[in-house]
Amino acid sequence: PISDANPTRRFPILTYVLIAINVLVFLWELTMSESQLEQTFLNLSVVPANVSANLFSLETFLDTVRSMFFHGGWDHILGNMLYLYLFGDNVEDRLGKIGFLILYFVSGFVATAAQVLIDPTSTIPLIGASGAIAGVLGGYLLLYPNVKVRGIIPLGRISTLQEWPAFIVLGMWFVLQLINGFASLGAAAEYGGGVAFFAHIGGFIAGLVITFIITRLVPQPPVEQRVNALYQRAARRS
Repeated sequence: PISDANPTRRFPILTYVLIAINVLVFLWELTMSESQLEQTFLNLSVVPANVSANLFSLETFLDTVRSMFFHGGWDHILGNMLYLYLFGDNVEDRLGKIGFLILYFVSGFVATAAQVLIDPTSTIPLIGASGAIAGVLGGYLLLYPNVKVRGIIPLGRISTLQEWPAFIVLGMWFVLQLINGFASLGAAAEYGGGVAFFAHIGGFIAGLVITFIITRLVPQPPVEQRVNALYQRAARRS
């Protein structure tokens, strides 16, 4: 995905702050040697075996938060920040700043718990904002299922630009996580490039549930207002 036809009423300050923090942390990572970076991940991020031994400790809490801002490479951070940039602004706009932060961080915690539950004895650090961002994707799917998302579809050596409803784009993404996640059960950690698929699955489901709860507790903009705003944005793009 590269864009969506979805306006916002307010400047998404928290989305941009989260992106900035992630980028700054990644730039800090680039100053380390490979051995230093590996030790940093082991000391400051979630290691499932450590979490299993100290489930409710302060260190586990801090490790989980810190893990959400570490990334394993350029493709990791660029992919995550692209999804956060594209979908975070609208979710923040609808849920408000407090609701958005609750969605983001609770989804991140649920994502970590899901992956630890799948492999509680693993000594491989879990890093990345993917689980929290998966929660944002789940929220977006619930809030804007029919909004058109524009993306590049690779077809062999050529690519084509397509627009599909969000429920297809994000639904396909979630199905892919399920397929890869269950295919990876019992496999080596290197399967699928070491991707924590169950963190994505847990975060996405958490995002759906949290968004549903918040939208029932917090008054939402009238449907007519949201639809008109979408038409206005679409007209400006055409």
